[in-house]
Amino acid sequence: MDKITRLASEKGVVIFSKSSCCLCYAVNILFQELGVSPVVHEIDQDPEGREMEKALMRLGCNAPVPAVFIAGKLVGSTNEVMSLHLSGSLIPLLKPYQALS
Repeated sequence: MDKITRLASEKGVVIFSKSSCCLCYAVNILFQELGVSPVVHEIDQDPEGREMEKALMRLGCNAPVPAVFIAGKLVGSTNEVMSLHLSGSLIPLLKPYQALS
């Protein structure tokens, strides 16, 4: 749990992902298209991945990946991110982390 909290607060936008997960890929691409380069932690490539997955579930993720954190706070998984995006609420959250064009 401590590792998740530490990693989630290291950068503005952090995604806990699995390298073989198509939903993780889709969320990552969405952020890149919105001008944000998230830090992606592939938990299936981390020796502590199983424990990290359990910790994400305890934090309230309905699916362990993708788990998206913005400003150190859990936003949620694919459903929550897409709902925020469709309602127009995601871009204001990401504004501080968008690359200057």
